[in-house]
Amino acid sequence: MPAIQNVKGMRDHLPADMMLRQYIVNTLTRISEAHGFEPLQTPVIEYAETLEGKLGDDEKLIYRFEDHGGRRLALRYDQTVPLARVTAQYASQLALPWRRYAYGPSYRGERPARGRYREFYQFDLDIVGSASPLADAEIIAILCEALAALGFPGFITLLNHRQIIGGIARVSGLSEEAASGVYRAIDKFDKIGADGVRTELLKSGVAEAAANHILELVQIEGAPAEVLAALEQALAGDERAQTAIANLRAVIAGLTAMGVPAEQYRVAPRLARGLSYYTGVVFEAITPHWPEGSLLGGGRYDNLIGLFAGRNIPTVGLAFGIDRLHDVMLELNLGPRPRTTAVAFVTLFGPEQVAESLALAAELRAAGINTLIALEPGNLGKQFKEADRRGVRFALVLGPDEVARSEVVIKDLQRGEQRSLPRTAVVGLLAEVLNEGK
Repeated sequence: MPAIQNVKGMRDHLPADMMLRQYIVNTLTRISEAHGFEPLQTPVIEYAETLEGKLGDDEKLIYRFEDHGGRRLALRYDQTVPLARVTAQYASQLALPWRRYAYGPSYRGERPARGRYREFYQFDLDIVGSASPLADAEIIAILCEALAALGFPGFITLLNHRQIIGGIARVSGLSEEAASGVYRAIDKFDKIGADGVRTELLKSGVAEAAANHILELVQIEGAPAEVLAALEQALAGDERAQTAIANLRAVIAGLTAMGVPAEQYRVAPRLARGLSYYTGVVFEAITPHWPEGSLLGGGRYDNLIGLFAGRNIPTVGLAFGIDRLHDVMLELNLGPRPRTTAVAFVTLFGPEQVAESLALAAELRAAGINTLIALEPGNLGKQFKEADRRGVRFALVLGPDEVARSEVVIKDLQRGEQRSLPRTAVVGLLAEVLNEGK
């Protein structure tokens, strides 16, 4: 008999964890829809050829298999490639630019680690069909708004452009082909540091002087305007890099106009983002309270959808990793900690009061108040303990005297207080308490 345990790198989420995860997803959904984004759902299984050739070095992490008909299939690696397929497949039904969000599981056959799993859930946001820097700015603004709403302290969104790194490689004397190796090395900067990156560059055949020049430029720091001015001077003569700098300036102007606080973002020339399909602005959110890596990230990928559609469709997006957000929020004690979805627990005094109690529970639910009801009448002490164990704040009692007087006893289990109220006033009181907690 197999051991009773999870597949390595995949987790169960018990009710308390699920309530925090749902709080995260509900917050992201609310903010996304406030910006006019629309939901999309795609299957978790794609044809293997749909995913292959799109992910660079990460392609080795795809879960592949054959079905009973011998078709080569794969588990969804992320929600970006499926979005590209959908955009091409339903081109006549989609009005561009299209703002979409999607939530669901993806799978990667990588080594499990803290904050990194083989089955993981992502909440993706993308703007399809716009090359405007305002599209990039809106995605980044939503990132900042969402992390602030979830209560993350001291987060910073790092901004860069892939052509800035390309320009750094080119002005350091590297060929266009060698520049791709710079992306891979720089992407490890926060994990292995400057010395580690230098070693990686030298191993890939970069001359020592070029490696030192690259490291000097990617470590430029300061206010966004100062960093961009320094890069503009350092990359003079590289037209693509100059265009990238101007693009990043326009994105930052958009963030300023949208009211994103300046302390929530900065330009980081060392930011590369590993996925090969990024073409323009890239970004990652970090916090000093989570040293294991970024909270989330994204960027512009103008060519990926064209692989399916046969024409250029510029796109920018990001992916919130729900598992990582959940784990960090637990460690930092962020977000609500409910033990149940219910606010009220209706007790059953005796067999004669069951019908009245069921009717009361129905009234509360109809008013939008989540309500549990006891399943066996008698012994109110045990029922109060059950309600308290489940984390329900209010226990309601309808005994024969209360029924006769059209009253309800409300016991506040958090404060140890109780009082009788007219039955008609119960919904109003509980609704008031609910509103106080919002």
